[in-house]
Amino acid sequence: DELVTAQDVDNAALARLDLERKVESLQDEINFIKKLHDEEMLELQSQIQDQHVQLDMDVAKPDLTAALRDVRLQYENLASKNIQESEEWYKSKFADLTEAAARNNEALRVAKQEANDYRRQVQALTCEVDALKGTNESLERQMREMEENFSMETSGYQDTIGRLEEDIHNMKDEMARHLREYQDLLNVKMALDIEIATYRKLLEGEESR
Repeated sequence: DELVTAQDVDNAALARLDLERKVESLQDEINFIKKLHDEEMLELQSQIQDQHVQLDMDVAKPDLTAALRDVRLQYENLASKNIQESEEWYKSKFADLTEAAARNNEALRVAKQEANDYRRQVQALTCEVDALKGTNESLERQMREMEENFSMETSGYQDTIGRLEEDIHNMKDEMARHLREYQDLLNVKMALDIEIATYRKLLEGEESR
């Protein structure tokens, strides 16, 4: 799955704003072209009306009637042609702008959909991050409890080791004392053995007399 960041959401929002500005610009251009076309139509109609008035004023002149009729006919044909071309150009331009606006609207719709998808993904990731934060806090709490228990157990072990070392030291002192007493007893025994041997020799000497 693609990881969505806040930068992606910002880019989608900027793209959406850009498309909206393009749609507004196209709509303004359509309105401007329509206004320009209406103004051209009014101007052509005004020129035709002026020409009709001029022809009506000059209708009394028999030598110019035919020429003016031809000019009027040519001008009306030219005006009709210009109007038709203008209408066709306007329709073509309007169709192009409408198609472009439709494409931009579709792009805008897609951008909005993508932004919504990104927003949902960000919300899902935010929920996952919150859940991981909760798990991390729970693990940290358990670790602190374990450290406290370990510290207490370590302190208890150290006290036990201290007592055992003291007992060993006392036992060594007691063994040394017992060894000294045993050595003293051996010395006394040896002295007694020597004294007994001396008495025995003396007794044997008395008996031999």
